[in-house]
Amino acid sequence: MWFEILPGAAIITVLLSVPIYATYGVQKLTLGNAFRRNMDERFSRVMYQRDFRLTDNPYLMNGLDAIPDEKKD
Repeated sequence: MWFEILPGAAIITVLLSVPIYATYGVQKLTLGNAFRRNMDERFSRVMYQRDFRLTDNPYLMNGLDAIPDEKKD
């Protein structure tokens, strides 16, 4: 009958959704943040590198106070 497919469909649906929800925990453990920044465009990659260079944590909000002052000699 048609209902014999329901257990198999449920198992496949659950197994395919596990990686989607597991990435939240894995990124929380490895990166210290549950979300990644979008790196599709060049500008986003440059801003990520800038934030990492200035504060060593690209997930913190960075304003003008994060940029060190120039030394006057």
